[in-house]
Parts: sequence; structure tokens; C-alpha cells
Amino acid sequence: MSMFRWDVVDPAPGQAVAPHQRLGWGKTAGLGAQHVVAMFGATFVFPIVMGLNANLAIMMSGIATICFLLIVKNKVPSYLGTSASFVGGAGAVYAQGGGPEDVTGAILVAGVVLALVGLVIHFFGARVVNAVLPPVVTGAVVMLIGFNLAPVATQTYMPADPWVAIITMTAVILMAVGLRGFFGRIAIFLGLIFGYVLSVVVDKVFGKTSLPVPGNPEPGAHWRVDWSAVKEADWFGFPKHTAEGLVGNQTELNNLGAVGWHLPDFSLTFALLVLPAVIALVAENVGHVKAVAEMTETDLDPVMGRAVAADGVGTVIASAVGGSPTTTYAENIGVMAATRVYSTAAYYVAAVVAILLGLVPKFGEIVNHTPPAVLGGITLVLYGMIGLLGAKIWKENDVNFADPVNLVPLAAGIILAIGDASLKITDDFSLNGIALGTLVTVIGYHLARLVAPRVNDDGTIIAVGGTGTHASPEGDETDSGAAPGRHRD
Repeated sequence: MSMFRWDVVDPAPGQAVAPHQRLGWGKTAGLGAQHVVAMFGATFVFPIVMGLNANLAIMMSGIATICFLLIVKNKVPSYLGTSASFVGGAGAVYAQGGGPEDVTGAILVAGVVLALVGLVIHFFGARVVNAVLPPVVTGAVVMLIGFNLAPVATQTYMPADPWVAIITMTAVILMAVGLRGFFGRIAIFLGLIFGYVLSVVVDKVFGKTSLPVPGNPEPGAHWRVDWSAVKEADWFGFPKHTAEGLVGNQTELNNLGAVGWHLPDFSLTFALLVLPAVIALVAENVGHVKAVAEMTETDLDPVMGRAVAADGVGTVIASAVGGSPTTTYAENIGVMAATRVYSTAAYYVAAVVAILLGLVPKFGEIVNHTPPAVLGGITLVLYGMIGLLGAKIWKENDVNFADPVNLVPLAAGIILAIGDASLKITDDFSLNGIALGTLVTVIGYHLARLVAPRVNDDGTIIAVGGTGTHASPEGDETDSGAAPGRHRD
């Protein structure tokens, strides 16, 4: 088939629609709209907490998705929404005095690296990446990225109104657990709407608040929800340019009227703060391709490298104009699992709808003026979930923490990241938090493997649950990223 030609089908109930097929355009448009709703919440929540423009992020996610589908030759149905893996790196850049241009510059570098990793996978197979980044290491990096963000939730957002934050958090928890199917998958989005409405009600009942806002501990009396900028915004237009000289402080994370499109700025220091996210993205993309392959009953290993590289290209394109980093979205994979429609035509429709939404500034201002306390309630759950995904990787790959090679270097790296430790290298360069923790985790793990005795010896540390033996030999690794049960023969 040609790139933009699909076989039209009318499937029987329960019959799947393959990637190269489509329903009638009316039904395909409806499915495309459903994919937009699925990706929508996370795609505009994450830019907010990264200090970037939500309208631009949504627009560029559509463009990135089209590029992704073209690169994988329509063989991997997927939507590229905003990645959560870069939130920690963005926060670190702001903490080091950087601005939105520095954040997107660092993200662009990470996108280039991710694209190169995709090329390596394409030509040499996933085993090469697994050797350097086995699941035990990947899980640790994902965990430290999430848990490093804890102070942002508790010390930046939550003080704006602790009660609104806690109530919003509770609503997210109840909806994520209590709602089923599609609505359960968009609990974060529903929680944001709930918190927004709650803030309006609290304003009406209790009036203005003088509690601190991000970047301003004494803001004076102010409304929790201020839509003055929304009323002035146009209904149609391109996101405006980022204000000149905007530098990083937490105010920008919630005063995004000043942040729009911009060209990235590059710094080695800031790039190193963001690069650890590439490890998470490699694991995420490989997992998503495997999931789609299982659902479609298709061998997608030959295009796995293309998919990873395409995500890198999407991130480069989006960040080149000030947009957010991208990743394949589990939310949309969930929609495919529920509908059994894997048509890539629906994703093209979703991409076009996202591009059009990005051209509605009034909508963007509504998103940009989400009350900080609402973000506090959401991020209390969200950041913890990101961290615990690392534990999920460990569990699914049977990582053995009775083995000190797995236990010791990871323990050190995670604590360095969570404690946001800093190591000064030169007067102008230092390693902080996520970057330092990632380096210690990766290098420490491989160094430990190198010096560990090649016998059944648990070393000098008695690990909790340790028995003095190892359950399985080295060599259990597969291209899918299965973890070795031990580090020696």
C-alpha cells in the first residue's frame, strides 16, 4: 500500500482492524477524537510542570506523531504525547538558574541522543542497549527521576493551598482506582478538572488567599483562579514568542503567559541534567512496541529501532521551536486494546486535531492558569507514580536484590538523586541530583560487576532476604530486556 492509503473494512463485532486498514472516515474521525482525549490530559499537564507552553506542546505533539508514523512506515500505531521523563531534568535546569530556552535546548540534545540509540538498535539489535542498561539499572534511573521531584510537589506547588492540594490528590486516587476502563486511564486529567472547579468554589466561599505562590512567598491577597488573561486571549492564532530574558525560577512554572515558542539555547551543564531521561525513554519505547506487537500479533522487532529513533526525531522537532519532549503514549495503546482498532489512519486524524487545538490561544490560557495547588495535588500522585514505575521494571524482570552488585550501587545512586546532592567538577560545572545519581548508578553497577568475584558469594553485605546463593545464572537477558538473575556464572 502507499503511505496514505488504507484498506477500508467493515469488521464483525470483536474483529480487529489492522494498522494498514481503516473504518469509514466518519468512524475513523470518531476514533481519532477518542485518541486526542486519551492523550490530552498528560500532554498538557506535563508542559505546565516543565514551565513550557501547553498549546505549543499539543500542536507539536500532532506534528511529531505524523513524523513518527512516516518514519515507521505506518507499521507501529502510536501517538507521541508529552513525556513525563523530562520533568525532573527540567526542574533541575530551573533550579540551576536556567530558563525555558535552556530546558528545550537540553531536551533537544537528549532527542538527538535518543535518535542515535534508535539507530544502534536498528543496526545491532536491542541486546547492545540491554548490555549497557539492563533492567536493574533502567528501573533505578526511572525511580530516581520520579522521587527527585518530591520537593517540587510538596514545597513549590502544595503551599499555595495545602487543603486544595490534598483534596485534589484524594480525588485523583479515588478516580484512578474506582473508575474503570477509559475513564480510569485519564484520572490525572479528570483530577485536574476537579481541582480547577474546586478552586473556583473555594474562591467563592472563602474569598482571596494570601498563601505563597511558586516563586513568591508573600504574594498578597489574590484569587486562586484568575482568568483575566483568558478573557483577553484570541480564539485563533499561533502561540506567542517567549519573553526575552526569561530565566528559571519557579514562578514561570505557573505564570506561563510569558512562555511561548522560542529557539533553544545549549549548555553542556544543562544537557547533562536532562540526558538521564533518555534511559527511561528507551525502556518506555521498547515496552510500547512490544505491547503493540502483542496486541496486533505482529513481529515488530525489525522496526523497533525505527520507533525509538522516530521518538528522538519527534522530540528534536518539538523542542526546536520551544515545544515539549515526546514519547509513545500508553493511554492510546489502552484505547486500541479497548476498541481493537489499530488503524494508523485514526492517529493521523488525532494528530491533525491536536494541531488545530494548538491554534486556540484562549484554550491555552485556561490551561496555563491552572491553580498551583491543583498541580500540587496532581504531582503528589504523578511524581510518585513515575518513581514507582522503576520498581515495576524491577519486579517484571525478577531483579535479585540479594545480590550486592544489584543492591549497593543502586542504593547510592538513588539516594544521591533523591537528596539532590551536588558534586562540583569545575567553577562552571557541577553534577546535581538526577545526573549525579544516574552516573553513579550506571557506572557503579558496571564497576561492581567487574570487580565482583565469579563465585557464589554475596560479598561483605548481608542483604535483606539474602540466602547466600543466587537463583539463576547470568545470560538470561533477551532482546526484550529481561533481567539477569545474577551477575556471575
